[in-house]
Amino acid sequence: MKALVLQHIACEPPGVFEDVLRERGADLHRVELDEGDPLPDWREFDAIVAMGGPMSANDDAALPWLSGEKQLISDAVRAGVPYWGVCLGVQLLAASLGARVYPGPEPEVGLLPVSLTGEARSDPVFGEAPHELVTLQWHGDTFDLPEGAVLLASSPAYRNQAFRFERAYGVQFHLEVSPEMAREWAVVPEYVSSLERTLGAEEAPAFLAAIETRAGEMRTLGRALFERWLDRVAI
Repeated sequence: MKALVLQHIACEPPGVFEDVLRERGADLHRVELDEGDPLPDWREFDAIVAMGGPMSANDDAALPWLSGEKQLISDAVRAGVPYWGVCLGVQLLAASLGARVYPGPEPEVGLLPVSLTGEARSDPVFGEAPHELVTLQWHGDTFDLPEGAVLLASSPAYRNQAFRFERAYGVQFHLEVSPEMAREWAVVPEYVSSLERTLGAEEAPAFLAAIETRAGEMRTLGRALFERWLDRVAI
């Protein structure tokens, strides 16, 4: 498999998803858009993995490369290329399919549960997952569900947490993060600001410690979902 990785900040690589791809001998082409890397021709790839970042999917004026990225995602997904998007990656998927992305009522930050929908029970990727998943949430924007999409997971704060559109999947939450990655996030100004607004500066150390404690559990779940996506959707 030749996989295109769309990355938006150095400290948000695919994590356990990249581990799985490399274990399977995939050829990864990483594009760091925030560093000015050019977008390749999506037709050269068998799958696309799009990760998170501190920017909004609507920041086209400040970050013109976002428009090109969304056009690539739209063209590739509508042509049937398998897609896996995380956090910003799911918002870019929604936007590329014509749905609205916008700020939520308040940031959702923490180790928080999401619940699978009834439709998820028959989904090839989520069907074997537990009904309730413990996830790492760290976002302020949300999105409407694109026309033709199937909602797969929700949380009390944000209804749209995961969806499927044909061979494209997007999740608002993180399951790929190692303790080392989380510690890197703790020094990104945009992430620190979000953390302090929602949890308070005094709670940040406990939050990071909780990530370290439960990272293995979340990565195991993330690996299982991603492997099923590879085996049942991206083949």
